[in-house]
Amino acid sequence: MTELTPREIVRELDRYIIGQDDAKRAVAVALRNRYRRAQLPEDIREEVTPKNILMIGPTGVGKTEIARRLAKLVDAPFIKVEATKFTEVGYVGRDVESIVRDLVEAAIRLVKEQHGRQVRGRARAQAEDRLVELLSGATKKRKSANPIDILLGNRPKEPELSPEDRDKLVVQQDDVRTRLRAGQMEHEIVEIEVEEVRPMSEIPGMDVNMNDMLSGIIPKKTKLRKVEVREARKILEAEEEDNLIDMDQVYTEAIDRAEQHGIVFLDEIDKVAGRGGGSGPDVSREGVQRDILPIVEGSTVNTKYGPVKTDHMLFIAAGAFHVAKVTDLIPELQGRFPVRVDLKPLSVEDYKRILTQPENALIRQYELLLGVDGVSLDFTDAALSAIAECAWQDNETGENIGARRLHTLLEQILMDIAFNAGGGDAPEVTVTVDKEYVEKMLGADLHRKDVRKYIL
Repeated sequence: MTELTPREIVRELDRYIIGQDDAKRAVAVALRNRYRRAQLPEDIREEVTPKNILMIGPTGVGKTEIARRLAKLVDAPFIKVEATKFTEVGYVGRDVESIVRDLVEAAIRLVKEQHGRQVRGRARAQAEDRLVELLSGATKKRKSANPIDILLGNRPKEPELSPEDRDKLVVQQDDVRTRLRAGQMEHEIVEIEVEEVRPMSEIPGMDVNMNDMLSGIIPKKTKLRKVEVREARKILEAEEEDNLIDMDQVYTEAIDRAEQHGIVFLDEIDKVAGRGGGSGPDVSREGVQRDILPIVEGSTVNTKYGPVKTDHMLFIAAGAFHVAKVTDLIPELQGRFPVRVDLKPLSVEDYKRILTQPENALIRQYELLLGVDGVSLDFTDAALSAIAECAWQDNETGENIGARRLHTLLEQILMDIAFNAGGGDAPEVTVTVDKEYVEKMLGADLHRKDVRKYIL
């Protein structure tokens, strides 16, 4: 649980997201309230529920990015789902309870990765021991065992070595280990046993995976693979890591993490809102809303890892609400999103800042990408202003896709440079992208207007 104050959370979000201060403040307070709730006495803690957030604003202004960065900031399980993907219970399609199941899966991946980092050192050491045995010939091929014997735990025994052979083997293993650590055997071929991957036989709507049910009864099928030492090391390290991780503990911790710290981002919530002024009830959309309602207000969902409560999950819903209005949502669902934030459309200055200021700024990404081929990009301030102006103009006169418009423009501007870059003996060059070059590459885009809105 983070101990960051709301100001510190906003400062962290400012590193990646330009503008939208109101939305940042809202999610920062919601996150801090989780920490505050954890400090309360247990009897009152259960009564304090998260204040879910409804973000209202056009596409491409940072709604999803704010929620995603917030989850990364605190290592919280996070999933983004589109409300339009779900159907009413009884119809073909995904049911809303799959939101919780997906969140639990995300929590398991997160917790397993954290546990894996804790045992990674031991896993590397054990993988090295197995590699040394394989390369020194200590591991002989076992005779294929009867499946019934495997089920009963009766495996063929390894032959005993004489004292002289054991001493020779120790010397040989020390030599192999030294060469391994020096990186002298990376391209040698070694034969290892790997688990055969089988296709998952999971039926939609069922909480139990048939593979999981049978895995404890039927032994895992393995096959021999000849691979280079460097690849074998990765495979063996992953196997040893899995063996060292207590998955029961991972499942327990992941369910608790999902229940107490999970964040669900419900996108396109406006698309399941009924249209105002219709002649009758919109059954399909209203049905999805009523199915979402129990999850948001707090219920228990059965998963293959156990029951999961949704009472303390944070739900962040988002939508453009161009056609429908917030009041077109059913009243019960409106009441479950007490915090409402209007995200502002991006200005020309915002687009210019997005190009250069965030840590993962688009200009920096292209500079690093082309730097691989020895091309150094230098954007002038006038060029950045021209790109920002064009992005704003295109969004105003055509479909407003927000900051995503910048990707389209930069690809168009840098297409020739990226195509001509590269080559083993190509010298390093510096390419200056100025306003004239931007206008040349964008051409008519700078002065184009979308006339579709004038067509009846």
